[in-house]
Amino acid sequence: MFVEKEMIIVLDFGGQYNQLIARRVRECNVYCEVHPYSIGLDKIRSMNPKGIIFTGGPNSVYGDDSPRCEKELFELGIPILGICYGSQLMAYMLGGKVETAPVSEYGKTEVEVDRDSVLFGDVSAQTVCWMSHTDYIASAPDKFRVTAHTAACPVAGMECREQKLYAVQFHPEVMHTQEGMKMLSNFVYKVCGCSGDWRMGSFVEDTIKSLREKIGGGKVLCALSGGVDSSVAAVLLSKAIGRQLTCVFVDHGLLRKNEGDEVEAVFGPNGPYELNFVRVNAQERYYKKLKGVTEPERKRKIIGEEFIRVFEEEARKIGAVDYLVQGTIYPDVIESGLGESAVIKSHHNVGGLPSVVDFKEIIEPLRLLFKDEVRKAGLELGIPEYLVYRQPFPGPGLGIRIIGEVTEEKVRIVQDADAIYREEIANAGLDKGLGQYFAALTNMRSVGVMGDERTYDYAVALRAVNTSDFMTADVAEFPWDVLRTTASRIVNEVKGVNRVMYDLTSKPPGTIEFE
Repeated sequence: MFVEKEMIIVLDFGGQYNQLIARRVRECNVYCEVHPYSIGLDKIRSMNPKGIIFTGGPNSVYGDDSPRCEKELFELGIPILGICYGSQLMAYMLGGKVETAPVSEYGKTEVEVDRDSVLFGDVSAQTVCWMSHTDYIASAPDKFRVTAHTAACPVAGMECREQKLYAVQFHPEVMHTQEGMKMLSNFVYKVCGCSGDWRMGSFVEDTIKSLREKIGGGKVLCALSGGVDSSVAAVLLSKAIGRQLTCVFVDHGLLRKNEGDEVEAVFGPNGPYELNFVRVNAQERYYKKLKGVTEPERKRKIIGEEFIRVFEEEARKIGAVDYLVQGTIYPDVIESGLGESAVIKSHHNVGGLPSVVDFKEIIEPLRLLFKDEVRKAGLELGIPEYLVYRQPFPGPGLGIRIIGEVTEEKVRIVQDADAIYREEIANAGLDKGLGQYFAALTNMRSVGVMGDERTYDYAVALRAVNTSDFMTADVAEFPWDVLRTTASRIVNEVKGVNRVMYDLTSKPPGTIEFE
């Protein structure tokens, strides 16, 4: 939809941090996209990137089925930065030696760097980096010099300045690498020569123009959930084509407490926006489809397919509809599988789409944006801050915050528990700045005692994380009295719950959502 003349491309070799690398580059105000390592030289040439970054990956470079790029890629004159597996691949393909390390390194590691390297010029001589490797570079290729090492890793960094080839064994993109952003910024600006022209104002302006040209006089149906992604997509389309747009809000019965009415109050006929708004109450339809289904991916796909079917039906009522708009964002695309990357989870508006839909085309104007970039776009569009910074909510809704089978009773339980949790967080003044927080219903039932009687009820899990990009997240450290009050209220006020737990898992290794 929108392409800047300056671009860094990330070639994905199956690493778990592929999208995080792209996000960090964009934080440098340089546009970046993730592509599979098998994209091919012709495609890379046509994209004319200012630089290329190789991701990490789970393979060993000397394995028969290990992913490899074409060797000619190193001869194009385009600066390349190899990270983890990407560094080993560079060394292996250019004549260095990669071996199984005598000692595997994992976690925060002290690294000594050569500050004469352009990559480490303003980095501390001894810095803490995040290591995660079993193999290592035993010796660098000819013409390369070693620029970093650890006590257990002789080549933690290397470079061939003449060919603009750089490599690091650690992960500069994760927040655990204390000066990782300095290193990536050095690569983007000092090695690749970027000027930093990726600006959200330009994206909004160009996207509205592009949408207007693409759609012409066609009719458009927009999937509106009330979340920031679909809201920004809806306002973008509204500014581009006005009343040619109809926004359909599907209440699938998996929303937060009272949320259906809240969405209608904002986007409906009495709200501040001039949108054609249709609300579809499809709760019973979804409960019937989900009955007996426990497998997470199957639930996601059922919710996604039913989502589209509802839109097809609404489109027929409206008449000929040419396009369907969705608020898909870049992490959705990547996590649902890019090239040969592992599928982390199918998103209802990406991996869950049925193969045949009754529309000419699906338009996803935010497909290349990360969550915080979507928020910036929303502010550029004049959307009020209270909507732009609304708590994130997944498309499949409470369907993935209920472990196991989804029932109307379970939805009621998690809605009530979540409402109490959010209320207590707001009462404590902790709701500003938190990345995401919610209550989920586990499939665990346990014995309890309430009113001198034995109970056998569900356990609710509370989740709260701090994150800037929703790709990595740390657990929020809540005051004990807030958690204690919340737990007490949930157990006493929510029928069917006798136990409350707090989830202490970061991302990775967990995800923010439960399924």
